Amino acid sequence: MTPLEVRPLEGTGAEILGVDITALSRGDWNQIEAAFAAFGVIFFRDQIMTEREHIEFANRWGSIKINRCFDQHPQHREIALVVKDVADTENNGSTWHADHSYDEEPALGSILVARELPPVGGDTLFCSMYAAFDALSSATQRELEGLHAVHSAHHVFGTSRNDVHTSRPADSAPDDARANVTHPVVIRHPISGRKALFVNPTFTIGIDGMSEIDGLALLNQLFEHCQRDEFIARFDWEPGSVALWDNRAVWHFAKNDYPGERRVMHRITIDGCALTPGAQTERSEPTLVQRAGATIAGGVITAAMTGIAEVIDPQKVRQDIEIVSEAPEEEPLTPLDFGPLPPL
Repeated sequence: MTPLEVRPLEGTGAEILGVDITALSRGDWNQIEAAFAAFGVIFFRDQIMTEREHIEFANRWGSIKINRCFDQHPQHREIALVVKDVADTENNGSTWHADHSYDEEPALGSILVARELPPVGGDTLFCSMYAAFDALSSATQRELEGLHAVHSAHHVFGTSRNDVHTSRPADSAPDDARANVTHPVVIRHPISGRKALFVNPTFTIGIDGMSEIDGLALLNQLFEHCQRDEFIARFDWEPGSVALWDNRAVWHFAKNDYPGERRVMHRITIDGCALTPGAQTERSEPTLVQRAGATIAGGVITAAMTGIAEVIDPQKVRQDIEIVSEAPEEEPLTPLDFGPLPPL
């Protein structure tokens, strides 16, 4: 049997090769779990998976979150149907976003299985919030660690929602009643223990304690920073492809470039947990990466961490956002000009 291989991708994520995820050995599972913690998004090819096996694989990661914003599979309510039909002009997820950031306990992530694909197009882009945070100057990181952002679903899933998203259930009353939530702008990731930005262009609508104008100005600056090419990987779907992403570590974006074609994906979302600020004291127990890193052949954890550093190109950075460097901490830094900040 071909040994499992973890192949890091440029930008973010990794492909896991040489494995059948419906029949995992304990060693295979350990490596997959550790790669997920290190990269934030992992991909599998050539999988033959029934709906029941999709659910069983999801249950290994945690409890399943029943999604109210998509039609459900007629036999398996755990599976959301992400469909763009031949006559549809818009698709689901064609903006950068992180699913369920508007929940008090944002979802861990989702497992997406390709069921019906167009002949060309329909790729999904993923963007690393680890890399986006790491590329900010130390001064900017410290400023952001004192802030909380407001997340909302009203404008996307409520009765006054915009028309960008399709295939939404007609009854949106629960999303009208849902209160907006706040989360730290910088989180301490609950699995990897690393710091990551936790804002996104679709569901983050302001900064707690800032005026609407100042909050949106800061968010738009961060959104532009996060969309740099070196933080992004593009996944081309094939029959048998499966993606598992962590909503706390990456954004994603579904390309709408297959007019007149049908695309059917099955998605299961995994429950998450409350998020802690990035500035919170480091936890003493080892993270999953630390505990399981030794199980990954070829030092994939090291490759993940160094890979993020290698894609940072100081020549491409905007002038008002500094790249983390080897300079001593006492060397003067030029922080972002955020305007008036709330008291820290």
